[in-house]
Amino acid sequence: MSIFIFVEKKSNMHKTSITIGITFAGLSVILGAFGSHALKDKLELPLLQVFETAVRYQMYHALALIILGFVADKLNIQFASYSTYLFIAGIILFSGSLYLISCKSILGIESWKFLGPITPLGGLCFILAWLMFLISYLKK
Repeated sequence: MSIFIFVEKKSNMHKTSITIGITFAGLSVILGAFGSHALKDKLELPLLQVFETAVRYQMYHALALIILGFVADKLNIQFASYSTYLFIAGIILFSGSLYLISCKSILGIESWKFLGPITPLGGLCFILAWLMFLISYLKK
């Protein structure tokens, strides 16, 4: 019975990582197009570059989620799961905060001073996600 549960969890982790990775990758293409077309005339260059950084990191880590899902059977499932969740948190916190920071004036959220400290938390999630990915490989 416990073997069945382990296989089921492993299968779900594959699917979750790949599905969320593909979703984030698709969203990064949409947001990248939005940034280069709709925001080009609305944001000054430094803010447009911040937006582009958010898109780029979202795509990198969406691809990492997809790869993680495809190689999960070669990894320690516990640490691979940690890596999946940390990649997701990193995308939301890092890229999400940069999207909001770059579009503060458009969105009318100039007073949201808490966004700046959120970005490094997302970066820390990315670092930990890669570390968990490595550990999941080494522990298999």
